[in-house]
Amino acid sequence: MANAYPTMLDIAKINGSDAVVGLIEENQNIAPEINIFPARTINGTSFKTLFRTALPTTQFRNVNEGVNTTKSTYANKLVECFYLDGKMEIDVAVAQADEQGEDHAKTIEADGHMQAALLHIGKQVWYGTSNDSKGFPGAQAIVDSAYTLDAGGTTASTGSSVYGVRVGEKHASLIFGRDTVLAIGEWTKQRITRNNKDLTAWINSLEGWLGMQWINKDSICRLKDCTADAGKGCTDAKLAELLSKLKWVPDYWFMTRRELFHLQVSRTPTSNTSGNASTAPIAPLPTESNGIPIIVTDSLTNTEELTA
Repeated sequence: MANAYPTMLDIAKINGSDAVVGLIEENQNIAPEINIFPARTINGTSFKTLFRTALPTTQFRNVNEGVNTTKSTYANKLVECFYLDGKMEIDVAVAQADEQGEDHAKTIEADGHMQAALLHIGKQVWYGTSNDSKGFPGAQAIVDSAYTLDAGGTTASTGSSVYGVRVGEKHASLIFGRDTVLAIGEWTKQRITRNNKDLTAWINSLEGWLGMQWINKDSICRLKDCTADAGKGCTDAKLAELLSKLKWVPDYWFMTRRELFHLQVSRTPTSNTSGNASTAPIAPLPTESNGIPIIVTDSLTNTEELTA
């Protein structure tokens, strides 16, 4: 990917905007995963966690008759953090052209990098190394096949998934390494080289160690291969069937706006009790399914490849 830098045109656009209204983001839904998944820091950049793979057995017995001694079985699972980096450079001439001052130019640029990082993390949660090969594994590769249901879509490259997730320290959570979350450092003025010529620029980076904890298979389920094909989108019935595969209940459903629409139109419209009691044209926008809250996220896509 080629380097990209703030330009005089960018600053001109900023200067030409109403300072009271300020920066208005078109992407209002900045990765809801960041607000939903719990997060914690660790000292290093990885840790091993102990989890039980099988329970001991118990049984009834006759008086004076012994039973076999049994025990739990355990395993260790490694959770790793990966380094996220966003490099920022602003030509001092560009920063000085900001009518609100150089600090304002720096703030605008840093804010954009932070939002880009959050969006990138949101996609990594679901798509893992297919989103960024140098990042942490995602739900798509982690989910157990026993906890997966195929919606039956057949139109290639129009697939989407709905995930049910349990969140918490023993389930799904974000992990930040080196005892800190993502950080933007101090801006420093340096001589840099562009096009084989020197210039002075403000330099900074957004950096941090980040991982995703998927240590418990009873934390995630998936309705896969939802497509625009008739009857192949998300419905309450399909999600109920998915729940029937589980011995646990998700805390949230995560889905795209398209799949929320599919769920909405699959429901029976509510009756309008006023006037002639005619039927409403469409059911209300869903906020839950099977009693589980719905989180709409742009981190999931409607262009997934269909799976076998």
